Amino acid sequence: MKSECDIIQVDRLECRITKYNWAFEKERAQDILRHWRLCSERNPSLYDGRILLAQRIDADLSDAERILRVDFFETSFSAFIAWRDFGWPDKTVFNCFSQAAVCAREGAFLLGQMALDHSNAGAFYFPCGNPDLSDVCPSGMVDLRASLIRELREETGLEASEGQEARDWVIVFDGQRAACIRRFDWPVAHKALKERVDAFLSAQSQPELAGVVFLKDPATLEEIALPPFMKIYLNSAFRSAAGMNF
Repeated sequence: MKSECDIIQVDRLECRITKYNWAFEKERAQDILRHWRLCSERNPSLYDGRILLAQRIDADLSDAERILRVDFFETSFSAFIAWRDFGWPDKTVFNCFSQAAVCAREGAFLLGQMALDHSNAGAFYFPCGNPDLSDVCPSGMVDLRASLIRELREETGLEASEGQEARDWVIVFDGQRAACIRRFDWPVAHKALKERVDAFLSAQSQPELAGVVFLKDPATLEEIALPPFMKIYLNSAFRSAAGMNF
């Protein structure tokens, strides 16, 4: 596992689902239930579905092919929310997920603002979501690329196949979060792309996003509600665009 805040590049992900008895979920069951009731009272649209968290993450950068290996396990969304809101008390578990970094022709990145009924209402992210059982293949492997393609479509109406997909993954480790980010360069100006996404959101009865913005100037990173791992990635992307080392 990497350090508290770190960023690496890998060629591929090797993820699988495993059996795991999460002590936090069992030992804090009553705390989880009470917390979920409070969360549901504040936000009745929350749904306690099944998601995947990671109980092991290893980055193998020693060979010609760099690989991130992740062992996932199934748990409840309510247990995840409690673990997150209680300050990540179990440091052996990680919230590992994939994101689509859509970059318009001028180098501006698409950021979606989570809608009010979301568990992270108001925050800005690349299109993403926690992996779930629909991302598990018959072989037992977990397809994080399929997860980000689905989330991109559901949140913005964009199809990943329309963009030029990067060959590698950028992994940002931020405490108990591990964001697996894949860049997609769109051959379209950001204004036209925003109009398209805005039209998609307007047509939804309950959109997942309150809206989208495009960020090109690194000086504006502190002006919007971005989690640390997003700032880490964007600062690296902007440095790379300026001809500095990744």
